[in-house]
Amino acid sequence: MEKEQINRLKVVLVEKGKTGKWLAEQLGKDPSTVSKWCSNKIQPSLEILEKIALLLGIDRRELLNKSK
Repeated sequence: MEKEQINRLKVVLVEKGKTGKWLAEQLGKDPSTVSKWCSNKIQPSLEILEKIALLLGIDRRELLNKSK
């Protein structure tokens, strides 16, 4: 069974021309953590999602896939 893709972080970073490495530097996080977020292996907290949205200049809802 395919793991549910909860966040759209990888897609949004591509749309904004940013890298996971850039995001990790901005947040003071390990790049491997950001990579796990991008692959939906783990999920960032709501607080971190808010920080990511501010950094990217988007609404935090754009970082999440709609639920079914």
